[in-house]
Amino acid sequence: MRVLAFANQKGGVGKTTSAVNMASCLAAAERRTLLIDLDPQGNATSGLGIGKHDLTRSIYDVLVHRTPLQEVIVSTQLSYLDLAPSNTQLVGAELELVSAFARENRLANGIEGVRDHYDYVIIDCPPSLNLLTINALTASDGVVVPVQCEYYAMEGLSELVKTIQLVQEHLNSRLQVEGIILTMYDNRNNLARQVASEVRGFFGDKVYDAVVPRNVKLSESPSHGKSIILYDVHSKGAKSYLELTAELLVGKKKHNYVQENYSEGLSASTH
Repeated sequence: MRVLAFANQKGGVGKTTSAVNMASCLAAAERRTLLIDLDPQGNATSGLGIGKHDLTRSIYDVLVHRTPLQEVIVSTQLSYLDLAPSNTQLVGAELELVSAFARENRLANGIEGVRDHYDYVIIDCPPSLNLLTINALTASDGVVVPVQCEYYAMEGLSELVKTIQLVQEHLNSRLQVEGIILTMYDNRNNLARQVASEVRGFFGDKVYDAVVPRNVKLSESPSHGKSIILYDVHSKGAKSYLELTAELLVGKKKHNYVQENYSEGLSASTH
């Protein structure tokens, strides 16, 4: 099982969009996938069609009351994708955990109980470097960082990298930067091309080849409670996340035919 945290303390960069849609693409590729919504806003929960205000249990219970993770998991519209949902109740978790024993390991301990059930666990982190994010990083094998192709894109990334290094040193030595996703990319925009070049220059081959464009369908799909491959599998947004997931599964240094065959197969599996 591989655990990946999607993190960036800068909001509005496509973090939840990337977590939901890459988890969905993994599921469509018949990888048993669990998406953990660790953001009190609960956008990943509602984006998959789950009523966040109707939850009887959520990831809050796992962190605060040590409820077994399997007891809060719900099914989604994709047969290989499960969700550990969240809502605003999670806001209080950080305060309640301040004095708790081994507070940084609560999520890792919960995930350990479902290790045999999933191939991938995707964690949608809150847009801040708080105790919730530390729990995610402590539980993860890698970090996926969505970066918006706009001004100040690099702002705050140095703090995230420092946090990752601290977690590596003190809590989780196996943690690595899995990859960087360039989001909201418009090839016609000089600034977007400049930012993409700057990010690739800084992070090198950690940056995925595929980029996520600005796409109306991507913006619409959460309001319908669907991931992009269920909402419009032929959209540019769906194509980008299919390609990104192919890179995640087979490695960024892949042959084009692997990516093309994978994407075609996923497109067919959603019909």
